[in-house]
Amino acid sequence: MSQTPLIPLNRFTENATLMIQGCTSDAGKSVMVAALCRILANRGVKNAPFKPQNMALNSAVTEDGGEIGRAQALQAIAARVPSHTDMNPILLKPNSDTGAQVIVHGKALSNMQAVEYHDYKTVAMNAVLESYKRLNTRYGTIMVEGAGSPAEINLRSKDIANMGFAEKIDCPVVIVADIDRGGVFAHLVGTLKLLSETEQKRVVGFIINRFRGDKSLLDSGLDWLEKETGKPVLGVIPYLPNLFLDAEDAINSSQKSHDDALNIIVPVLPRISNHTDFDALRLNPNVNLKFVSIEESDRAADLVILPGSKSVIQDMQSLLDNEWDITLNKHLRYGGKVLGICGGYQMLGHSINDPLGIENNGIANQIQGLGLLNINTTLNEYKQLKNTKAKFTHPMFESVSFTAYEIHCGESSLQNSEQSIFSLGDNRSDGCLSNDHAILGTYLHGLFDSQNACQQLLKWAGIDQATGVDLQAQREHNLERIALALEENLRPDFIQQLFDASSSSQFNDSESEMTAQAQ
Repeated sequence: MSQTPLIPLNRFTENATLMIQGCTSDAGKSVMVAALCRILANRGVKNAPFKPQNMALNSAVTEDGGEIGRAQALQAIAARVPSHTDMNPILLKPNSDTGAQVIVHGKALSNMQAVEYHDYKTVAMNAVLESYKRLNTRYGTIMVEGAGSPAEINLRSKDIANMGFAEKIDCPVVIVADIDRGGVFAHLVGTLKLLSETEQKRVVGFIINRFRGDKSLLDSGLDWLEKETGKPVLGVIPYLPNLFLDAEDAINSSQKSHDDALNIIVPVLPRISNHTDFDALRLNPNVNLKFVSIEESDRAADLVILPGSKSVIQDMQSLLDNEWDITLNKHLRYGGKVLGICGGYQMLGHSINDPLGIENNGIANQIQGLGLLNINTTLNEYKQLKNTKAKFTHPMFESVSFTAYEIHCGESSLQNSEQSIFSLGDNRSDGCLSNDHAILGTYLHGLFDSQNACQQLLKWAGIDQATGVDLQAQREHNLERIALALEENLRPDFIQQLFDASSSSQFNDSESEMTAQAQ
């Protein structure tokens, strides 16, 4: 393969900012940014991730008490810096096919329809630029992730997620494509051609992701691509089997079957949220975890887990429409267990009330729940966003402590406070366990991420000698794997350029750091 000369990164912004955009959703943008953050962190460069606008139902609670996309929380871990709401200033959480909850600087602003939000983008851009400037002041080196594709013609006007942002701050762009999907050359050439002339000029090269096979068979195509576009191929990243990293939104439906394991199913609600709650179970050899469509008829399992939901009343209705109430009652009669997390917890109760229309644009709504736990839920205006320390207090469990997080606007009242399961660090209690110990509900996300908590819950579900998976160690291992894959397969002169630009942008003035922290 020929080596098309690199465009100097320092011809753009003075500080080291690089934006990764993709030909499609799930092309590898999130993973590439995480890997670059880790490469720079390993070389001693202080850096931070940034995504101007994210649309995802997997979110995380930041250390400053706000809500951002889970991918940016992962990237902060990769960069070895605390997560912050400035890393994802605009988060859209879809609550219908045409609308979403709009979260600005970590706090819910309102529900907007697509057309309304398009008009709001001018205001949203100001919020994006405020966050970027604060991060840039504190870190200097910023790894930016785009959203979807920059070549969506219908979304070019007022764009804040891709080239609109890159043009505004004047930063270089790398475009990544997933060769495992097929059509990689058409994706890259087509994407580039659909950009404006100024946008094309800021594209410094391409990354081809998830390649399988003998790379020498790809070289003639890479030569053609560089000649056709005048842009260098910065690297071909191999497909890495069994790569586990927190998903931005898409559900990983792959599953492994283990003999003599606990069979768990999770119904995929139309607005399922934070399905990363089950990553640790998916990796656990004691468990066979399966995500099932709510229409699927095969619902046999030892444990059914109802997950979180962005639109709990609508998703409750979807469960009823597909006769999950009948399924769960039969499941319990035959000795099965049921667990509900957050929205799933609310569904297990007698009723869900939304008097303020939180989920329905100001229109009050309510629905009967499954009636399996003795609770009632009311949705409130303000969302609970907490990283919390929890401890098992119910006598059914050992008194172990763990960390978890809360993202919910509902409050559930217990008829019998002695049924609560957890004590929380701020003198609150959480959760509910049925009198027969077959049904458990909680607002705590990340329950299974803790080895101690996971062990207790799997024992409750039926595994006497259960052990949890060290999810943090798994995450760290895979961050290093993908960072090494980039180190070995990206052009060394490109990595050196990025490192040189980053090094020149580092701040040594303690006064600047103090000012940034004050902001």
